[in-house]
Amino acid sequence: MSLHAAASAERHDTPVAGTPAGTEAPAHRPSVAPAPKTRGRVLVVDDEPSTRRAIRMGVEASGYEVETAYDGTTALKLFTSGRPFDVVVSDVSMPNMDGVDLLREIRRTDYDIPVILVTGSPDDRCARDAVENGALMYLVKPLDFRLLDQLIAHAMQLHRLARIKRIAWEHLGVTGDRIGDRGALDGRFRAALEKLWIAFQPIVRWHDQSVVGYEALVRSDEETMRDPGSLIAAAERLGKTTLLGRTIRSRIAESIPNAPGDAMIFVNLHPEDLRDELLLSDADPLRPFAERIVLEITEREALDRIDDLSRRIDRLRFMGYRIAVDDLGAGYAGLNSFAQLKPWVVKIDMALVRGIDTDPVRYNIVRAVLSLCQEIGVQVIGEGVETEAERQTLGSLGCELQQGYKYARPARGFATA
Repeated sequence: MSLHAAASAERHDTPVAGTPAGTEAPAHRPSVAPAPKTRGRVLVVDDEPSTRRAIRMGVEASGYEVETAYDGTTALKLFTSGRPFDVVVSDVSMPNMDGVDLLREIRRTDYDIPVILVTGSPDDRCARDAVENGALMYLVKPLDFRLLDQLIAHAMQLHRLARIKRIAWEHLGVTGDRIGDRGALDGRFRAALEKLWIAFQPIVRWHDQSVVGYEALVRSDEETMRDPGSLIAAAERLGKTTLLGRTIRSRIAESIPNAPGDAMIFVNLHPEDLRDELLLSDADPLRPFAERIVLEITEREALDRIDDLSRRIDRLRFMGYRIAVDDLGAGYAGLNSFAQLKPWVVKIDMALVRGIDTDPVRYNIVRAVLSLCQEIGVQVIGEGVETEAERQTLGSLGCELQQGYKYARPARGFATA
């Protein structure tokens, strides 16, 4: 029977002994002959009986063994007890536990099994977010059963490949990140997002040490990703820099109402954040505070890959955001990008600030930077100020805005210098 034929076929859900209510056991086969070996086991989850039956019959006709459940809670019980499944096909909108929540629960124990989500709306944001967070694909109802059949076959191949790879690396005695264990890394990354918080470090005026703004710095209480660099590297490896950027901006927006009313808030952006259409829209969490937000552009070497960088920066500037070039002097990728960004402020990298009072080379470089920025009307912030000598030397050169441990360390809330 083809999948298209199965879609119109009628069949009653008949639970058998030992099968949870709302689920269907695999169809009985004649006892006179042994059951043929199946192509794999598929769990089908949908609260609509006719859809559930149609998918089941079609998938069985393609040679797979199928069990079904009418909601995520029942499906999870099947998933965690009995023989393992090779693929999960789940509706998104269901009672008790929806498909997205089911996906999250599955990923707590199994990082490899492919999950295909089915949605009744092509604009279902939950389904699209679920793909970003570990689903293989999502399909829109009414289902193209032939496409579903092809997708299940592809998912089976991916799952088998993942298991072979894991067995091979375990045999070689390679563990942890060296395996490229995407599942384990994804689990730690999710935990880091849940425990993510924002620290704020003051930016002060040199002459009176008054606070003019705060740099927002990402932190997490996840033990393996306390270092922001580890968190960002994990996001890049998992292809989730956009998710990380949105989470960070949301946390910052939650804190801004508690900041001093005239303080600017400096927010670091990853280059991928500049590709995020949400950042360029009124729906972004930072949008209500745009007039007091300074967006720091980091990781300069990647800017060349953003084809419409100028348009995006112009859009952000039109919305009220100000632009900063971060870590000037730490390998900034050329004057062309600097011209495109047209920054309101630049930040001199701490590598140039450290020991500026005793190193003539650093002293002369910073003096030249300050002179040039003054000529073109760009403000300058000296980062990484740790000693009184560094503070005074920068001030004597005309670097009025400064930041560093000499004034205050990053902390929860908005401390004064």
